[in-house]
Amino acid sequence: MSLTPTLGIARKAGLGLLLAMAIPAMAMAADSSLTIGMSTTFTTIDPHETSSSPNNAASRHIFDSLINRGGAAENNPQLATEWKIIDPTHWEFHLRKDVKFHDGSTFDAEDVIASLLRARDKPSQAFASYTRNIKDVSEVDPYTVMVETTVPDPMILNSLSRIRIISADHAQDSVADFDSGKAAIGTGPFKFVSYSPGDRLVLERNDDYFGGPSEWKNVTLRMIPDNGARLAALLSGDLDLIETMPAEGVDRVESSDNLQLIRGQSTRLVYLGVNVNDAPTAFITAKDGSKLDKNPLQDERVRRALLMSINRPAIVDRVMQKNGTVADQFVAKGYFGHSDVVEPVKYDPTGAKKLLEEAGWGDGFKITIQGPAGRYVNDSAVLQAVGQMFSRVGIETSVEVMPWSMYSKKYATGDYSLYLGSWGINTGEVSNPALAVVAGRNDEKGTGRYNGGNVNDPEINKLLDEATSTLDEASRKPLLEKVSELTFNKLWILPLHYENVVLAAKKSISYAPRGDKYTLAYDIKSTAN
Repeated sequence: MSLTPTLGIARKAGLGLLLAMAIPAMAMAADSSLTIGMSTTFTTIDPHETSSSPNNAASRHIFDSLINRGGAAENNPQLATEWKIIDPTHWEFHLRKDVKFHDGSTFDAEDVIASLLRARDKPSQAFASYTRNIKDVSEVDPYTVMVETTVPDPMILNSLSRIRIISADHAQDSVADFDSGKAAIGTGPFKFVSYSPGDRLVLERNDDYFGGPSEWKNVTLRMIPDNGARLAALLSGDLDLIETMPAEGVDRVESSDNLQLIRGQSTRLVYLGVNVNDAPTAFITAKDGSKLDKNPLQDERVRRALLMSINRPAIVDRVMQKNGTVADQFVAKGYFGHSDVVEPVKYDPTGAKKLLEEAGWGDGFKITIQGPAGRYVNDSAVLQAVGQMFSRVGIETSVEVMPWSMYSKKYATGDYSLYLGSWGINTGEVSNPALAVVAGRNDEKGTGRYNGGNVNDPEINKLLDEATSTLDEASRKPLLEKVSELTFNKLWILPLHYENVVLAAKKSISYAPRGDKYTLAYDIKSTAN
């Protein structure tokens, strides 16, 4: 039968306490500390309130999921040990036994049901692209759950890897309860100690973790989006590892006897979102500041001219300091859904001017580009470079950057004309970014959650509906290739580059970078052991 998230609270807590007292503690790992300099700011400890890479990476320290998405986008068992397809819309998951929450209560099916339904039904709808096909979650027995989907869903394992499992005891708790630590009780490798928004999250080792205790007794995630400050803290010894190594500090790290660079590949696409709504926003006007009668960005020729005016190889080489690769579509060649018929757009400012003239905008217009400061690699500098390049083809451009905590609440709402966006394509295939970024916004279906450009292409919507209900990969592949073709030949978004992963750390630790760019303390090892 289906269970509600609040059933059995007293039973779980009482039994969990007794079992916790009866089971001897695992052998303790070394009492060492680790401090990580995060390059971006996470905004809450509630794992279901906001879906962004910083938030999702932070939550993985405290909470687990049914499926563990590996660094190479593979599906591994975590709180679910095995699973099978019963029929096209029913998946059965067998749960790991003898797992304890940080408060000593026992993990079982109730917690899975409470967590998946909470993520699905939360007003923020931050995880809608992952929960949109979940119709029901029911208990087969205390350690088996059935997930029923509205349609056949080939991405359900990936979706479930995104949703953290909380205690059913806290399913009704508020964001504030999680941020205070009251409800921040997971089964993960670390326990909550304290959280200072915009500053740090302090954790301590979960000695009873089912995967084995981390060698780090204490972990601190410090949020330091300023490149110079983050590098200085590493050089002074205050930090053990930093994300997003500033290019200007590479020589100092490489020449150090105590520090090292750690490099890897990323699937994160950085792009410009383009608002193609009928009415122009307040951020696009005639050059004299007067209102426009129509939105020039609706014209594909204008969008193409914008991309032609951007010298993307120069941005990757100089602004990104070679820490990126020019992108032409969601995923690089070799990934599922990459299309060989997408036409790469070359840098051609003269051709851009001709296209603007042809489209009736030879005199240009005035536009403001919005973006975050410190969220993506050299994001502010990238935007400044893009703005200068637009100005050279007659588009008077201003750039407005703001902290990620502010920008993250605005860029997906459709209020901006042109904005810097990014998507970490952790699935290694096209449906994940397409459903969020270019699918028509539909709250009931959970699509277009981050479609700040108001794109609504009926052919893309139809293809995605079919692709996301087709379990056979051979049939699904051409559907997603067509989605890539339509998205990038029509330039519904303007692709800039894929980010590379570049970290810096003390030589006393080792770490293998992940394609999703998550920095996870549990996976960081000491070279001394």
